[in-house]
Amino acid sequence: MSQSQESKRKRRLPPLSIEHLWALTVLVGIFVFVNTHPIRPHDFWWHMAVGREILATGRIPLVDTFSYTAAGTPYPSYQMFWLIETALYLLYRTGGAALVIFVHSLVITTAYGLLLWLGQRLSGSWRAGAFATLFAAALGLNDWNVRPQAVTFAIAALFLLAIHEYRQTARREWLLVFPLGMALWVNSHGTFPFGLLLLGLWLAEESWMLLTSQGERAWGRLRPPALTLGASLLACLINPRGWGIVNYVTGMSAHPIIQNLVPEWAPSTLDTLNGQLFIGGLLLSAALLALSPRRPTLTELCTFLVFGGLGLKTSRGIIWFGIMMAPVLANHLPGLAREARALLPRSEPPFRPATPPKREVILNGALAGLLLLGAALSLPWFKEALPLPPAKAGLISAETPVAATAYLLEAQPPGPLFHAMSFGSYLIWAAPEYPTFVDGRIELFPVEVWRDYLTIAAGASGWERRLEQYGIQTLLLAPQETPGLIHAARNAPAWRQVYLDDSAVIFTRAQ
Repeated sequence: MSQSQESKRKRRLPPLSIEHLWALTVLVGIFVFVNTHPIRPHDFWWHMAVGREILATGRIPLVDTFSYTAAGTPYPSYQMFWLIETALYLLYRTGGAALVIFVHSLVITTAYGLLLWLGQRLSGSWRAGAFATLFAAALGLNDWNVRPQAVTFAIAALFLLAIHEYRQTARREWLLVFPLGMALWVNSHGTFPFGLLLLGLWLAEESWMLLTSQGERAWGRLRPPALTLGASLLACLINPRGWGIVNYVTGMSAHPIIQNLVPEWAPSTLDTLNGQLFIGGLLLSAALLALSPRRPTLTELCTFLVFGGLGLKTSRGIIWFGIMMAPVLANHLPGLAREARALLPRSEPPFRPATPPKREVILNGALAGLLLLGAALSLPWFKEALPLPPAKAGLISAETPVAATAYLLEAQPPGPLFHAMSFGSYLIWAAPEYPTFVDGRIELFPVEVWRDYLTIAAGASGWERRLEQYGIQTLLLAPQETPGLIHAARNAPAWRQVYLDDSAVIFTRAQ
């Protein structure tokens, strides 16, 4: 190899430094966490059942066929998630739960890897990018369950990167990311307006620069975001509902049952760990922006205010605050670090060669190898051999009524069935012959049904009368979710216990 070829190779492959280890550690940590997280029962299984039906019938279902309390009711969410539901089912059919978890972990890690790359591009430091990504991950880990929304995190991170790269390079291929990404996003999850919001913030930033006479050729800089926003709006029409998708999103955001009954839609509070992390992250972000020697841009301020407000309004917005603020923090961290160093007593900085010593490179390589080995050992196919706590054990979480549902299918107790809400999704998938009372499709069921569910599940006054009104013959209950009803049924002569394990209890009416 010639000397010029050797120098080019060295430029392509810089020596592994401690900066790279910071970045690798964050990404491996995310990958391992998601790889070892079991599938929880609340939503995943009904999405799988819909994907199975789409592939079996060749059409997207329009009404509910899985419950007996809302049977025949139109359910537009099927048209919102259909693409990811089909993909999840195909993955499961191909490689089971292990493949689903692995692909899911790749998607989540890709999302935060894109944020890390963008953070490094903005700050010039892998360490700053790693810190900002870790900030986003801390606010997001509560939302990393296997659900259709996971792909939207990666799309949003790609949008942030594409906006930055286009503004730096003016390469038009980056603009293709947005309409293509929106076409995928609008068929995957109802958060697609966030993609349009990012483009709107980009357009607002360029407009502000024009109004304040900042930068050259300001008028020309307005054209790309304006045209891209228009193309992305048109791309949103590529969905089964067309413009009707807007009605779906606005209806969901104002639905009284979702707003009042679902904890993850409730405002963030200090009563939960997720809320504590968010409030702390919100205050930290405000402090960093206030102390930064660089003045925050209009986009950065709007990002903080809009997504900070979203996180305060609903816990589901916390992960989005982390994702959107990660590049902002990475952009300001180097300046803050320089300011902090300037306050310290002056001393002669230690000499560091431009190229790390060979021994340091070897040590860094060994540490990177250990990290990658840990990532490989965390793959779902090896999970049974890992010493994991009970909450992380297994591919399917212990709270899923797998064995209890198998008993239902074998013993075939009479229906209708009343069950813990969290069990509904798995019943839809594994035992469709037992239609659900309620399940994770919260907005589908009328308020009256939810009132009856809460009364019955608590074993409150009138619970037996309400069960008789629905003709309920069998109860499938969760010890952690419905302890009141379990206690009441055990003390009621009309019910007898026929099944018990760690995750479920089954009662049938005494003959």
